[in-house]
Amino acid sequence: MFTILGGFLMGLANSVPGVSGGTIAFIMGFYEELLDSLVLLVKGTKEQRIKSIKFILKVMIPCAVGLLFAIEILVRVFDSHIYAISSLFVGFILGALPVIIRDEKDCLKGKWLNIIYAIIGAAVVILITYLNSVISPDDGSFKLTFFSAIYLFICGAIAISGMILPGISGSTLLLIFGLYMTVINAVHEVLHLNFSALPICLIFGCGVLVGIVGIVGLLKKCLAKFRSQTVYLILGLMIGSFYSIFMGPTTLDVPQPAMTFKTFNWVFFIIGIAVIAAIEVLKHMVDKKEEGQTE
Repeated sequence: MFTILGGFLMGLANSVPGVSGGTIAFIMGFYEELLDSLVLLVKGTKEQRIKSIKFILKVMIPCAVGLLFAIEILVRVFDSHIYAISSLFVGFILGALPVIIRDEKDCLKGKWLNIIYAIIGAAVVILITYLNSVISPDDGSFKLTFFSAIYLFICGAIAISGMILPGISGSTLLLIFGLYMTVINAVHEVLHLNFSALPICLIFGCGVLVGIVGIVGLLKKCLAKFRSQTVYLILGLMIGSFYSIFMGPTTLDVPQPAMTFKTFNWVFFIIGIAVIAAIEVLKHMVDKKEEGQTE
């Protein structure tokens, strides 16, 4: 249940500049299992690959539904409700930080020097967001040529790292590359059976697949060998994403002022925290029930 809900929320998050799908997976507690499944899909045995495919589909099908839902419906209300949506995700992340710190306390406690990795993580997200604010706007007028196809492929491989890494938004990276509206429009056209945009989707998708193989393997090794440093880095990425979310309205098709405490929606912020709290309660109940069944 948590995996399906998390997959759906990942889809919503990946469509919103400033929010990372990896953050949602980390919050929902299946981040490492997702990394394991992606690695075993390529390097595992036949049985491991079958198991991995089942789990990946369990995440990716609702993720695709959430992404399509966002493209078809939420995109229409971003301009008028962007501050409410942004406030909701701020609540998600702020509510999740103490949960993650509690779950990872064994690798964090006593290793305070590794806070430097958290600072680096936050700085990376803030830098990426700043770069997005100084580039030319993306009007979606992408022309497919040999060299632009290579660029699209490479950007797809890089952007997927933002969808996997907590704190770094794949949508924000696409905005920096000038491809956000191009990719969104291409997916939208294919969904409406206009297959003239299919080559863009296929080239970008191939880049995404290549990126998944590279970044996931690296993340898995880092969590296994340098867990404390990696967790601190992830926490930094998530903290830095607050800045990205507050600046998110400036990256819309019709830019709006950055979110301030005046435009901050406290109701949706509280809802975001309440959702995380409810998920934690449900997790505790499910774990307790499973422990009772094994006794």
